[in-house]
Amino acid sequence: MFYTLQCGNMKHSPIFGGYLAFFFLLSISLAASYDGPAYDFTAYTECKAQPEEPLYQGGILKDQQPVMKRSIISETATGFYTPAFVLKNLTQGSVYCFSTWVRIQGANSALIRASLKTENRTYDCIGTVSAKSGCWSFLKGGFILDSPSNLALLLFQNSDDKDIDITIASSSLQPFTDQEWRINQQYIINTQRKRAATIHVSDQQGNRLQGAEITVDQVSKDFPFGSAIASTILGNLPYQSWFVERFNAAVFENELKWYATEPDQGKTNYTIADQMLEFVRAHQIIARGHNIFWEDPKYTPAWVRNLAGPELQSAVNSRIQSLMSKYKEEFIHWDVSNEMLHFDFYEQRLGPDATLHFYETAHQSDPLATLFMNEFNVVETCSDVKSTVDTYIERIRDLKQGGMYMDGIGLESHFTVPNPALMRAVLDKLATLGLPIWLTEVDISSSVGEELQAIYLEQVLREGFSHPSVNGIMLWTALHPKGCYEMCLTDKNFKNLPAGEVVDNLLKEWQTGEINGQTDEHGSYSFYGFLGEYKVNVSSGNRSANSTFSLCRSDETKHFSIQL
Repeated sequence: MFYTLQCGNMKHSPIFGGYLAFFFLLSISLAASYDGPAYDFTAYTECKAQPEEPLYQGGILKDQQPVMKRSIISETATGFYTPAFVLKNLTQGSVYCFSTWVRIQGANSALIRASLKTENRTYDCIGTVSAKSGCWSFLKGGFILDSPSNLALLLFQNSDDKDIDITIASSSLQPFTDQEWRINQQYIINTQRKRAATIHVSDQQGNRLQGAEITVDQVSKDFPFGSAIASTILGNLPYQSWFVERFNAAVFENELKWYATEPDQGKTNYTIADQMLEFVRAHQIIARGHNIFWEDPKYTPAWVRNLAGPELQSAVNSRIQSLMSKYKEEFIHWDVSNEMLHFDFYEQRLGPDATLHFYETAHQSDPLATLFMNEFNVVETCSDVKSTVDTYIERIRDLKQGGMYMDGIGLESHFTVPNPALMRAVLDKLATLGLPIWLTEVDISSSVGEELQAIYLEQVLREGFSHPSVNGIMLWTALHPKGCYEMCLTDKNFKNLPAGEVVDNLLKEWQTGEINGQTDEHGSYSFYGFLGEYKVNVSSGNRSANSTFSLCRSDETKHFSIQL
């Protein structure tokens, strides 16, 4: 079962292979030929009576049967056994993608965790699945080794350390070299983020003009790539210029949060948020609304924490009405209930339907805004049992079955050391829901240092931009006098730090530069361009014309005619 993406009435399957992939790989000049593996985006989230066939025909696990090994908890063997694969001669730097189907006995459900033990290290979690008794569940994950391994164990065990029967089937493990991974990424970029265009040039009588000079320039990008901003941008012209030169999307770091707009009950103040909105509006920058409610009581206004029952319900209703009526149709998204997988302040006090009420009321107040869940430790790791990919999916499905108007998946993406194979596997499973996916707060922990921040940031951004179901990327890099939350792109004088160099290089790479050419004997000129808005200048002899056109996602070539 392959999932498809929709743009208007167009459908495009991200699964690729054969001659089509070969053609595009040639077109990007990454290799004279490519006979390596094509990444398989297939994912399943339903529990099935029988397992599907293994991806990659099993890869290097083809015809290999699992063995029973002692389960490992915190690098210590336990007293019970679990299925495992013995892996030999794993290489450093290669990306290993694995999947398997899991069935359990001895419990109604269990969170099954895949772990890898090498001679030097135990990778505690490289994939999870919420397995159920009596049917087969799909686990997808992966890993990258920081040192080669002659002998390793890939184990599947119950995350709560209880002894249950685990059966696995249709397992696969497919390695990709770093170059193969990049080629696969570039293929998706070329097919999902770009489009073929043909410009036809003729005279007023419709005669084709050969040799006409054409200049094409991209003036705006379709893909939203932005950053958080704070009140520090107000009145700071160098900061504003730096931001506008790079980004087409923004999110307010804290200025819309309840504790910022109503620190004291009944005294709302939107002055700062209004001024920030004027800035983004003046520069035609789209903005996400972050956030209406934050489930973490630490970030809930103190006066709200002291309310209960009808008083709390009244305050909640007032918050939604005040915020949403003031900013109706101003923000493309709203993070309605932030971090609800980790915290449940409002549901504890207002009952299990509190979240449903939030989304329903927000939708009624601003029907055109896309309403998001927003959560951390979904793509960053699989070690957090509160926010596994299946937990997120189950929560979304439960809320939608209850009638919730929830249309977007927010992934905060606060990484320390990213695992690109796991990140992609998680995105694959989330994509089965058919909802827009955004990386909403991307940064890398300051604990790794500036140089590694840059390396890891590039990995994360390339994974996000090259996944066909990711619709936008937001960095969490609002600049303050004392720095940023975890990662800054520049110093206080707007000189690039290593992470800023990465961002600037990728922004340049992911934009169609100025193209110059001539029409052929058919009066036509063709090119591949990133999705977005373009201006074109055509001249022939003493005649010239200027025009604009758009490239939006489609499998079909965009045809545009211009007369001189």
